[in-house]
Amino acid sequence: MGAIKNDDVSRGFKSLKAAKQKRENGFKSEKQTEYERLINSLYSVLPTLTHHQMKLIKKIVHKQFLKKFAKNQPPKYGSLNKGFTEQEVQMFFRVIDNPKLRLLFSYQAQLGLRVGEAVKLNIKDIDFQTRELTIKSEKSNTLDTLIIPIPLFRLTLEYIKPNNKQIESSMGYIFFKEEGYYSERNEQYLSKNYVRNRFRYYVQKAGMDKVYDSSDETNYDRTPRSLHRLTMHSLRHYAITSFLQADKRQYHSYSQVCTP
Repeated sequence: MGAIKNDDVSRGFKSLKAAKQKRENGFKSEKQTEYERLINSLYSVLPTLTHHQMKLIKKIVHKQFLKKFAKNQPPKYGSLNKGFTEQEVQMFFRVIDNPKLRLLFSYQAQLGLRVGEAVKLNIKDIDFQTRELTIKSEKSNTLDTLIIPIPLFRLTLEYIKPNNKQIESSMGYIFFKEEGYYSERNEQYLSKNYVRNRFRYYVQKAGMDKVYDSSDETNYDRTPRSLHRLTMHSLRHYAITSFLQADKRQYHSYSQVCTP
């Protein structure tokens, strides 16, 4: 077998390099060709599309753009607090003149219930001996048990007593629909939209309705809507913050007792 010459090695290296470059160029050119074909197709097809078809294509492209690039953007509103402060909660409940809504919002502010969980509260969900409330979590679809605080439990009893007949005729739902209230829904409890509207009314009445921006709608059929700092989720946010602060105080007290 003859010795390998430098020229042979050089030619072999160059051929491998050329093959690699060819593969890379081939991949790029194939992708580029596909892109150019798509652009050319759009230019030829777009003039023939209807208004609805054009909006559909615009929606698809925009959704893909957000999916690929929006997640890398920094938070738009930074550390904006969207929860109730202690003073704001007091101002909010001070203007509520409806006992039913006052109780409903109290369950949200004290137990952190979502609006969909609060409106469905049923009298059979409450153990009146132990003050335990059993609810089906709207998010995880699991059963949770919560202890109703004594002041909230008393408020519940005060509300149930004069409304017992209406609660029974409404299949046990505590927050039953008002008589004469027109709705296409068959459910016997208040609708979430109705409760949200009343919440907004009371926030405005308390002079706390602040709009910080408008929405970036991904659905082009919807117009941008005002973004309010305080929403119904703010009541849940307040409850969770209160839970955390209570745990910290309890831990601090326990540490002082245990520290020699």
